Amino acid sequence: MKEIKEPIWTKDFIIVSIINFISILVFFLLMVTISSYAVEAYHVSTSIAGLAASIFIIGSLMGRLGAGRLIGNMGPQKMLLIGLIVFCVTTLLYLLEWGVAYLLTIRLLQGVAVGTIGTATGTIVAMILPASRKGEGIGYFSLSAVLATAIGPFIGMFMLKLENGFHVIFYTNTVLSFILLIAFFFVKISLPQTNKKNGQQTGNLSLLEKFIEPKAIPISFIALLIGFAYSGVMSFITFYAKEINLVEAASYFFLAYAAIVICSRPYTGKLMDARGPNIIVYPCLVIFALGMLLFSQASAGWMLLVAAALIGFGYGNFNSIAQTIAVKVTEPHRFGLATSTYFILYDLGLGVGPFILGMVEPYTTYRTIFVSMIPLIVISIPLYYFLVGRKGKLV
Repeated sequence: MKEIKEPIWTKDFIIVSIINFISILVFFLLMVTISSYAVEAYHVSTSIAGLAASIFIIGSLMGRLGAGRLIGNMGPQKMLLIGLIVFCVTTLLYLLEWGVAYLLTIRLLQGVAVGTIGTATGTIVAMILPASRKGEGIGYFSLSAVLATAIGPFIGMFMLKLENGFHVIFYTNTVLSFILLIAFFFVKISLPQTNKKNGQQTGNLSLLEKFIEPKAIPISFIALLIGFAYSGVMSFITFYAKEINLVEAASYFFLAYAAIVICSRPYTGKLMDARGPNIIVYPCLVIFALGMLLFSQASAGWMLLVAAALIGFGYGNFNSIAQTIAVKVTEPHRFGLATSTYFILYDLGLGVGPFILGMVEPYTTYRTIFVSMIPLIVISIPLYYFLVGRKGKLV
C-alpha cells in the first residue's frame, strides 16, 4: 500500500513563503540602490552612504533578537502582523526627504521590521510543516530567500536606469509592502498551543535563555563561520570581476548560483528527512571549499560560473539544512527563539565579514582574501562533527 505523505504546499505555507520572499526582495532591492540615493539626494560621503546600506542589517539583528523573545508570549502570527505594519509604514516614509539622519533612522527601523518578519515566518513554517517532511519543507521555504537575493538586486539596478528611478523604487516598494499586509489576512493558521509545562517556568530561565536558544547555538555558530566565508563573495564580486577582467561573466554569477540551489534543494531536503543532516552537510562543506578555490583562481568566464554552481550547491544547501537542524534540536515552544538564534549568528557572519575583509583588502588582493576563506571552511568540517554531527540523525 502506497504511503500517503503529509502535505507541504498548503495555502498558508505558500502565502507565508510569498511574504518572506517579497520582504527580502525589497531588502536586497534597496541594499544595492540606497547608497547611490544617499549620495545623490544628500551629497554624503562614501562612508555615510555605506552606513545607509549596512545599518539595515543592524536593525534586522535587533528585530530578530526581540522577535525571538516575544514570539513565545505573543505567538508568531501577532509578531508577523506587527512586523508587516512597521514594514509598511517605514516603506512609505522613504517618499519623504528630511535629511540623512532621517534616512538612517528609517533604514534602521525597516531593518527591525524585516528581522521580525523573517523570524515570524520562519517560526510559522517550522510549526506548520509535518515533522516527517520538515527538512524538505524548510528547503522549499528558504528558496524564497534565494530567489529574492537573485531577483532583488537585478530589479534595483534596472530601476535605477529609469527616469526618476529612486521614486519608482520607493513607490514600487510601498505597493509591495501593502500587498504583504493584505496577504497576511488570508492566512488562517492553526498553530499548536503552548501549554504551561512546555512554556516552562520562564522565571527559571537565565537572561540568555530568554533571548537565545542554547540548543541552536552550535549549528548557528557554524553558520556564522560559513556566512563570514561567503560574505566576501557577496560584497566584493564586482570589484573582483574588474580586477580579473571578467565583469560580463560576473553579471551572471548569482543567476547561476540561484539556478543550482533551486534545482538541488528539494532533493537535499528529502534526503535529510530520510537519512539525517550529516549526509548533506559534509559534502556541502567540501564542495563549498572547492567552489571558493575555483572562484579565487578564476581566469575565464566559465571558471567563474562553475564556481557559482559549486558555491550554490555547497553553501546554498548548507544554509537550509543548518536552519532545519536549529529547529529540529529544539522543543516546539522555542521554535521562535531557535529561528532567531540561527539568523542572528548567520546574519552576524554576513554583516561583519565585509567590514573586516574590507579593512584587509588595501594590504592584499581579492584573490588572496578568497583563498584565505578556504581554511575557514575546511576547519568548519571537524568543528561541525564535534558540535553537531557526532550526534547522528536528528529526531
